[in-house]
Amino acid sequence: MSGHGRGRGRSKGLEEEHVEHVDERWMASYMDMVTVLMCMFIVLFAMSSVDQSKFVQLKNSLATGFGATDVGKVDTAKGVVVKKDKVKQGEATGFTNLDLAVAEVKNLSSAQKAIQDAVDAKGIGGMVQFVIDSRGLTVGLVGSEAYFAPNLAELSPQAIQVLDTIAPILATQPNEVKIEGHADRHGVTVNYPTDWELSSARATAVLRRLVEFGAIAQERISSVGYGSARSVATGSDLAAMAQNRRVDVVMLSSQPEAVRALIPSVLDGTAVIPAPVASADPATEPAASAESTTKTTKTTKTTTTEKTPAKTGH
Repeated sequence: MSGHGRGRGRSKGLEEEHVEHVDERWMASYMDMVTVLMCMFIVLFAMSSVDQSKFVQLKNSLATGFGATDVGKVDTAKGVVVKKDKVKQGEATGFTNLDLAVAEVKNLSSAQKAIQDAVDAKGIGGMVQFVIDSRGLTVGLVGSEAYFAPNLAELSPQAIQVLDTIAPILATQPNEVKIEGHADRHGVTVNYPTDWELSSARATAVLRRLVEFGAIAQERISSVGYGSARSVATGSDLAAMAQNRRVDVVMLSSQPEAVRALIPSVLDGTAVIPAPVASADPATEPAASAESTTKTTKTTKTTTTEKTPAKTGH
């Protein structure tokens, strides 16, 4: 009995001690709250002390950098300044459409030269034709009897040789490749219902050769058949029909439409490259204007002096 009494006494003491700690738990939460409040007031105090001059410099720098505002002060921005029109267009490169068109023509011309050198090295350079336009680089496999026999879509040995020569070069290019099949105009064929099936079969035959033996990824190549709808020769003689019996391998340009539209003008030399515009500097503008006025005045005086003897001669 005495043992049980002592046990109950110890339990009662533990309960009293436990109850004491429960009553003091609020202190931990209170200290956390006070600490958070202190940090908040420190941050608020730091934000209330703004260096006005540095803030103005930051505002001017951002406004100038994004080209949104003419602050009329010395540019404090450092690094590359993005012009306003480039920000609107989302062009991070800083190149104009004409710059991109010139670069694209160089890339297409480089691919053409590589293909031309490869086929010339094997003595088959006369079997292909090249055209660079807004679509990209077109490698024309003109039919005659070199590539396809009449009413057939099977590749001739000469066609296989040409395709195996140009395939490694096309495989290294990032551009998509489109195979376009054509047929000469004769309506119903012997082995195919219409010219559409014949031209599609020829394009597919070329595609399979380039993919299966030329290592061109199938994700970036496609084929289409135009039948006799896009003839290059209108005559009815054998030579004209042979010209229309062809397949075009087109390495498509990856540039946007606005850039591709400028490719023909770059090729024929009619593209006008704008002169670089000097940045407006308020400190130098008055001097430049005065210099321009002086030059104009001198030119006028000189012209008047030169015209006077001419009038005297009459």
